[in-house]
Amino acid sequence: MRVAVIDCGTNTIRLLVADPGEGSTLSEVDRRLELVRLGQGVDASHRFHPDALARTFAAVDTYAARIRDLGVDRVRFLATSAARDVSNRDELFSGVRDRLGIEVDVITGDEEARLSYLGALSGGPVAAGPVLVMDVGGGSTELILGDVDGSVRVARSLDMGSVRIRERFLAGDPPTDAEIASARDFVDGLLSASGVPIHEAATWIGVAGTSTSMSAISQGLKAYDRGRVHNSTVEVAEINTLSEQLLAMPVTEVMRAYPMLQRLRAEVICAGAMIVAQVAARVGEPMTVRETDILDGATLELLRR
Repeated sequence: MRVAVIDCGTNTIRLLVADPGEGSTLSEVDRRLELVRLGQGVDASHRFHPDALARTFAAVDTYAARIRDLGVDRVRFLATSAARDVSNRDELFSGVRDRLGIEVDVITGDEEARLSYLGALSGGPVAAGPVLVMDVGGGSTELILGDVDGSVRVARSLDMGSVRIRERFLAGDPPTDAEIASARDFVDGLLSASGVPIHEAATWIGVAGTSTSMSAISQGLKAYDRGRVHNSTVEVAEINTLSEQLLAMPVTEVMRAYPMLQRLRAEVICAGAMIVAQVAARVGEPMTVRETDILDGATLELLRR
């Protein structure tokens, strides 16, 4: 059976097409990503912007054609933080239904966290537990502490992400010291109230676009290389340095310095990096970066069904 999962987040929409692999693994057929910023203005308006919907539907049209060409048997369309927060989400639902003939599955924060953990652990062996998996998205950040056997001890989805923090707090280009201080206080408050014992982690895995972009920047990559990013390591000191540098740079300078970043990523990377740095301060361990995340977790689960 060949399956496809589309993960529609606040900043990106991604496609994974896979066949069953050996044992309980998947065999990747195609993987794609488009930056569409579906969550544009959602934090303030609680509505999808028409331009954001248009960008998203253009990507879905491309994915639908690819799904047909590859002879996919089952398709699942996941929507996460942005779709949980809006009053006009029926516009997204009907657009997806028209293009793919399926219903949008708006998953809860807890489900998002569980699938992120499953996907992260599928990316390779883990030397020691407990394991903290961190997924910094555009609208939310998932923190999951669990064991190397895949069992989850505690999982939380926090209403802070690169797009949400950028739009709510970091209006300047670059942000002002006062804006940065307010954003850090907000992030720290959510981390403290999360109930996740971050300091207990022996292994820390970062997944999704903020973490993978930080690894690419740290390695000095001119073009994004998924193979070099997957299972790379970023030290705590390097995370702090990157966060400070990105917060001090205008978006045009970020794009010039780091050409592998598309504009919609470059606009919000400073906010995402700040979240990662605040988690790093509590973990005190290097971050292992993986390319396997919620998309892989949802695909594995669909194959197992």
